[in-house]
Amino acid sequence: MTDRESPTRVIYLGGLGRSGTTLLERLLGELPGVVALGEVVHLWERSVLAGEPCGCGVAFPDCPFWRQVGERAFGGWSPALAGKVLTLRRRVDRTRRIARIAHPDLAEYTQAYRLLYEAAGAPVVIDSSKHASLACCLVAAGVDVRIVHVVRDPRAVAHSWARTVRRPEDGRPMTRWRPAHTAVHWTAQNAALELLPGRGARVTRVRYEDLLAAPGPTLSSLALRLGLAEPELPFLDGRTAWLGPSHTASGNPMRFHVGRIELRRDDAWVTGLPHGDRRVVDALTWPLRARYGYRGLA
Repeated sequence: MTDRESPTRVIYLGGLGRSGTTLLERLLGELPGVVALGEVVHLWERSVLAGEPCGCGVAFPDCPFWRQVGERAFGGWSPALAGKVLTLRRRVDRTRRIARIAHPDLAEYTQAYRLLYEAAGAPVVIDSSKHASLACCLVAAGVDVRIVHVVRDPRAVAHSWARTVRRPEDGRPMTRWRPAHTAVHWTAQNAALELLPGRGARVTRVRYEDLLAAPGPTLSSLALRLGLAEPELPFLDGRTAWLGPSHTASGNPMRFHVGRIELRRDDAWVTGLPHGDRRVVDALTWPLRARYGYRGLA
């Protein structure tokens, strides 16, 4: 098998939303030979059916990158294709099924992702879908995937989910969760990702706080652990990064950012999260919170 025929390697970013996955995806996407695809799990509904814009700012149906991917993988995008994948997802890709992910439709469901990854035309692609269940599906189906488990202090995550954030696509507010709801999902997703090494998955954990404390060393170390070439980081200068255009499908509004960005840790929760909510989050996220080193205000 020649290098051109070698399967595309997939870096899958897992964790709960608002944990820094979009930032990490954008930084990794600046490495040579790596293409960031965004939250592929939502591409079928939000991009193919709803026509939301690509990270480059162009509507998904009009984006040359995604048009080419669709033609290579499926002969073009269609509502029928998206509907089929969404139907399979409801049958197969569920957090509650992780204990026994085997399903008669697993191969057909994951084949859609496999074809899409290969059609991106890059040696390495990043899927920041986050969901532990999709990661489990890909591992079970034998996709060449390496999982990056991204964690962030659950109190910071709870505070972020409680904020009002406007969607740049249409100005509507993004989904908001109460702190207790966020804490339950934080525990569920991280606990599910903890199960994956036992399924033979290659998992590397990265803390949001460590990435923001030392962007260069953290990103270099991660790239080496993922089996990427010795990384050069010309787009990083201390705590400043320069991001080029991306073709990410769905995700945090930061996916549209191009140019300079200051890498500063967001600790607004320390003063912004009410003490009552903090106690609730603390109770619902123990002991994983301690396992990841989140005890005091650090």
